[in-house]
Amino acid sequence: MLAAHLVAVVHALAVVLMVTGALVALRRPRVLLLHAPVAAAILAVYLTGAPCPLTTLELALRERAGGEPYTGGFLGHHVLAPLGLDVGSPAVQAGIYTVALVPNVVGYGLLAVRAGRARLTTG
Repeated sequence: MLAAHLVAVVHALAVVLMVTGALVALRRPRVLLLHAPVAAAILAVYLTGAPCPLTTLELALRERAGGEPYTGGFLGHHVLAPLGLDVGSPAVQAGIYTVALVPNVVGYGLLAVRAGRARLTTG
């Protein structure tokens, strides 16, 4: 079961990176080297409706250790269900997309403005 818990921790870190990475990159631009591919992969999973590979791995490890699998995906099980929220409801889905998109739009927008200003001053 320890392996399943470790995968869940890595999954949580990936979600936190995806949500905050663009804002962190305002201070630490090298974070983009990790954030961009992680965010793109998570976005691809959501947009295609494909099962998340980390959730699939966690569930397989849980079952192998004799644990009970869960439904509703990582966010549904670990984040939303404890708050009494249904991951499948349209309002919760809108909230997930908002929480994921707003910091990224703001972060990448500010990074683009910064890059544009740097180009103007150097060239």
